[in-house]
Amino acid sequence: MNDQQFKLLDVVALTNDLPQRGLVRGQVGTIVETLPPDAFEVEFCDNDGRTYAMLALKASQLMLLHHEPVEAT
Repeated sequence: MNDQQFKLLDVVALTNDLPQRGLVRGQVGTIVETLPPDAFEVEFCDNDGRTYAMLALKASQLMLLHHEPVEAT
């Protein structure tokens, strides 16, 4: 069960490999659309801003990344 709350433009990382899409655990993307139920369109870009993958993923396949301190719950 995933208790994270994802929203549009959140930066996320994959929690598992997706070899059929050429993606590996830890690759970073941005949520560009929310899809019911509990799924998200995620865009993966290189360092030059070019999209190399865009696909719908379940919340359970994602981990929210934090750029500022977050208090543990």
